[in-house]
Amino acid sequence: MYQEVADSVTQGLTEPCPAGAGASHTFPAALPTARQNSLACSLSDHPVGKDLQAMRTGQRQNKGMRTRLGCLSHKSDSCSDFTAILPDKPNRALKRLSTEEATRWADSFDVLLSHKYGVAAFRAFLKTEFSEENLEFWLACEEFKKTRSTAKLVSKAHRIFEEFVDVQAPREVNIDFQTREATRKNMQEPSLTCFDQAQGKVHSLMEKDSYPRFLRSKMYLDLLSQSQRRLS
Repeated sequence: MYQEVADSVTQGLTEPCPAGAGASHTFPAALPTARQNSLACSLSDHPVGKDLQAMRTGQRQNKGMRTRLGCLSHKSDSCSDFTAILPDKPNRALKRLSTEEATRWADSFDVLLSHKYGVAAFRAFLKTEFSEENLEFWLACEEFKKTRSTAKLVSKAHRIFEEFVDVQAPREVNIDFQTREATRKNMQEPSLTCFDQAQGKVHSLMEKDSYPRFLRSKMYLDLLSQSQRRLS
């Protein structure tokens, strides 16, 4: 019912002026500016106006999401060049990347994670699968282990838990219930090892699932090809 009323109101506000009265207006030409503002405010407060605003906001957000995702809206194998979504001046990064370095990423998952541009490439690949939170959590845990201040350790631990581990966290990682609850208990007295179990689970998941797909992806194979062409 709201939709029908909303369409009626919108049509009435945008209907062209009668012939000979000039160009069409969003509000009738004879309506004073003060009354235009008053009517607009009244619509924004009315349930119909709120519905219209919500629809328009949703349309803008969807359009922005489609633009931002770009290449990410397709399957990862259809993205032949990950440089478009690599951070930190990707073109300069590619010039520094040798074929030998890129080839070594296939030796093991840990070798990939130990290389700055390997992590960047893997993150770009995970974004195409909408699972980059797993890598971000693993990296956050690695950084957390370097914490030396007790006060900072507690605050960092709770921030990581709330962002990645807790149920319905903004970037919730895929771990089992037992691991999640064990990590929750660790939050009572956070230590440098409080995320070890969860981090291990996520590492294993990426190693067995995402990493093999990354090595088979057109993204990685094209990267190798690009580095080889620079040498020739």
